[in-house]
Amino acid sequence: MKILMFGDVVGQIGCDCLGRNLAKLRREYNADFVIVNGENSADGNGITQQSAQQLLEMGTDVITTGNHCFRRRCQSIYENPRILRPANYPEGTVGSGIFTADLGRTQLTVINLMGTAYMEPLDNPFAVADALLTQTESKIILVDFHAEATSEKRAMGFYLAGRVSAVVGTHTHVQTADSELLEGTTAYITDLGMTGPMRSVLGVAPELAVQKQRMHTPVAFQEAQGDCMINGACITVDDRTGRATDITALFLRKV
Repeated sequence: MKILMFGDVVGQIGCDCLGRNLAKLRREYNADFVIVNGENSADGNGITQQSAQQLLEMGTDVITTGNHCFRRRCQSIYENPRILRPANYPEGTVGSGIFTADLGRTQLTVINLMGTAYMEPLDNPFAVADALLTQTESKIILVDFHAEATSEKRAMGFYLAGRVSAVVGTHTHVQTADSELLEGTTAYITDLGMTGPMRSVLGVAPELAVQKQRMHTPVAFQEAQGDCMINGACITVDDRTGRATDITALFLRKV
């Protein structure tokens, strides 16, 4: 089985870019399943009903999110089980951080977790991961770990190695050059990167990001325009064992 996973989609420009290319990429990589991080898919960050619907209609099977998941106060979107928020939010939070898809010949589970280093003090993601793994019988399990610290992401990768098919990092919007098979069984990359405008600072118009960093005064960020890129990974998994056999990072420019 082949799974495509895409890094944080930024704004309408990122949604449009992925929409123009997703069907072609599914054919090119013979992908059976698509997972997209959509927590920045609305202009100005966050996710809305409109941006989520656009991602689903273009062929996304599951949308994961992160620290901006509730930024737009569109909590009703999490009534759709295919739209996840990090599972380590406190008990009682709307939505779910785990989804299992029945693909006929097999089941596939997606887990969404968020790191706590330099981010919100949510429940311990390592303990939550342990608990969630007892809730699924799927052989194929893919984890989107939305986290800031490289060390926390690497630690999670090794912690879950051999127990899940893949651990991919999101959040920092810059694709890392460390795609590998941890312990020969679990596909891993510290960060998938970003789907959005190339000439930008994490998707934001460069001049606005420079002003913020240089002057340390409030700035209303806007998405950059121009040519786009698509960052992600294609993960190959053995249906019978759930072990990953390959991970190929995707970095497409001017698409």
